[in-house]
Amino acid sequence: MATVLIADDHAMVRAGLRRWLEQDRSIESVGEAASGAETLQRLREAKWDLVVLDINMPDRSGIDIMRHIRTGHPETRVLVISAFSEKQYAVYALRAGAAGYLAKDQAPEDFMRAVHTVLGGKRFVSAALAEMLVNALDEPTDRPLHAVLSQREFQILCKLAVGRSVSEIAHELCISVKTVSTYRARVLEKMKFSTNADLTTYALKNGLVQ
Repeated sequence: MATVLIADDHAMVRAGLRRWLEQDRSIESVGEAASGAETLQRLREAKWDLVVLDINMPDRSGIDIMRHIRTGHPETRVLVISAFSEKQYAVYALRAGAAGYLAKDQAPEDFMRAVHTVLGGKRFVSAALAEMLVNALDEPTDRPLHAVLSQREFQILCKLAVGRSVSEIAHELCISVKTVSTYRARVLEKMKFSTNADLTTYALKNGLVQ
């Protein structure tokens, strides 16, 4: 019998996912969290077999939350659900420790299949994402600019793109301002940009932020 925590800031999404999960006899209990802070609090309060995580939480990114889960709750598996396209975020989510990635426009049956796959100890990707990953091996020149970034650099890019200051990012990630500045410089250099405004424009154009 599995325990599942739904971490999403939209009440209607949580209600819909809860409805499907509670109909499954293999799932013992379902909890909810509406923010990153609440997600981490629920993880401290109880043991969860699976966290169904929206990658775009209001107070901190899903990538941040997955880092905490991976280091503090390694036995908990994560299935990322997102309104962002698989092309933009899936690889980074999987690298950050997610056991699966599913776009929110998929059918409920696909969601439950993903849940059972991840709870079964396997990784889940959709057929479309699997094909995309295979095609990327043959067409490396077609990768977007941000594909050259490391996981941490991508994390910094997304935070800068939504207007976070260097000091705010340092506080959120528990690293020094100097380290954030170094990462920012690397991101700008690798992507051949010169300002944060360039990063914001790119992120919006490529669907990395809303």
